[in-house]
Amino acid sequence: MAEENDTPNGAAPAAPAAPRMQILAQYVRDMSFENVVVQKGLTASEVQPDIQVAVSLDARKRTAAGQYDVLTKFKVTSKNKVNGEVLFLLELEYGATVLVDGVPEEQLHPFLMIEAPRMLFPYVRRIISDVTRDGGFPPLNVDNVDFVALYRQELARRQAAAAASAATPQVAN
Repeated sequence: MAEENDTPNGAAPAAPAAPRMQILAQYVRDMSFENVVVQKGLTASEVQPDIQVAVSLDARKRTAAGQYDVLTKFKVTSKNKVNGEVLFLLELEYGATVLVDGVPEEQLHPFLMIEAPRMLFPYVRRIISDVTRDGGFPPLNVDNVDFVALYRQELARRQAAAAASAATPQVAN
């Protein structure tokens, strides 16, 4: 007696497709750089930089099947340790259109918010380095970003905000 099998000719069932992401396009959506040192005429001896980097992420579905726009937003602020005044401010929104295949729906959001930014980060780092150098400062090589930790922080922030809004009594009109 032959064994029952769901596939024709007794072939083994096909393995699920491995997750795949393809970058279709990369672009600078918005960028600004302000060199306050030049505007104020400060000298090198008056400048002791303290650099802070803020990162935020966003992703949106496109009309084409499996395509998404992923944006990484970096805000780099350099303040003078001496008096707290801003030395330079760099804001960069760098995006990509990506094609995602083989990712289950429940894993799509973390995949887009972790893996896509991780793939874009070397380009963002290079742009920031070039802009700060071209703006009259030493090239800034941004440290690696832990996109997993960033994603978890955002989830925790959203859960806390949802809990706070649920605890606030709603006023009827």
